[in-house]
Amino acid sequence: MRRTSQSWTASFVLAALLLGSAPIVQAQASHAPARYKVDASGDVVPDVRAAAAIIYDPATSQVLFEEHANDQRSIASITKVMTATVFFETHPDLDRLVTVTRADVRAASTTYLRAGDKLRVDDLLHLLLIASDNAAARVLARVSPYGSQGFVDRMNEKAIELGLTSTHYEDPSGLVSANVSSAYDMARLITMASNDPRIASLMQTPKYTLRTAAHRTITFHSTNHLLGREDVQVLAGKTGFISKSGYCLATLLRLPASGQEVAVVVLGARSNNGRFLEVQNLFNWFTAKASSLFATKTVEE
Repeated sequence: MRRTSQSWTASFVLAALLLGSAPIVQAQASHAPARYKVDASGDVVPDVRAAAAIIYDPATSQVLFEEHANDQRSIASITKVMTATVFFETHPDLDRLVTVTRADVRAASTTYLRAGDKLRVDDLLHLLLIASDNAAARVLARVSPYGSQGFVDRMNEKAIELGLTSTHYEDPSGLVSANVSSAYDMARLITMASNDPRIASLMQTPKYTLRTAAHRTITFHSTNHLLGREDVQVLAGKTGFISKSGYCLATLLRLPASGQEVAVVVLGARSNNGRFLEVQNLFNWFTAKASSLFATKTVEE
């Protein structure tokens, strides 16, 4: 297809921004060195090394960039976004004290909890979304009005209600590789979940300290390393990893200049740091692209 002069102008400006000395790339190079390529149509696009990725505009429901975004893959602890969504819809008493059982912590992989711990539901939710605590996910499902299995059933019902056609859950934590979805579905879910201020505030918390009923103090940090950075505003985000899924991250970010929000999801990155570099690279590309569109408009005027 032949390009119009406007599309050539946009591509030229974008290439200059991304491959030249764009301020956005320079300012953030210490976090994520620019990594772009020119595709078959001549457009400058992100060079994605993860298995799947997407940039999604919540305001218009448009896919702004994607690679294998509809492929169904294991999503690991990104599962916990739906766990929180379903749990909050039960209108829980956040001050309710619950007791952790041996079954909750058995083979939980990542957990700060011990059998016999008594703590508030609110603290369990902080563990769920900040520390990605697997035992906390099990406890919340068990003490919900649905019970453990009924809770998972409700997670799948909720996925259907939200139109997440590639999504299926087998457990509330994400330890089970049969928990599957797509980058597209997870971009939509992280966007919808962020509309609940209770969930969003938890995902924006970098560090939290709680005390069990037995006065044991537990301090933990967010698994989302994008939090606390000056160059990007995180509105919501959740990490995930098991060997089957690779390193995953679903996040909702705000552009610093325009205030526009975009969901960026990476599934199957090669390393812990790699998933954050992939997301930063995608975000940098879109930020520069937005700048190029503004520059094109100015040139035309």
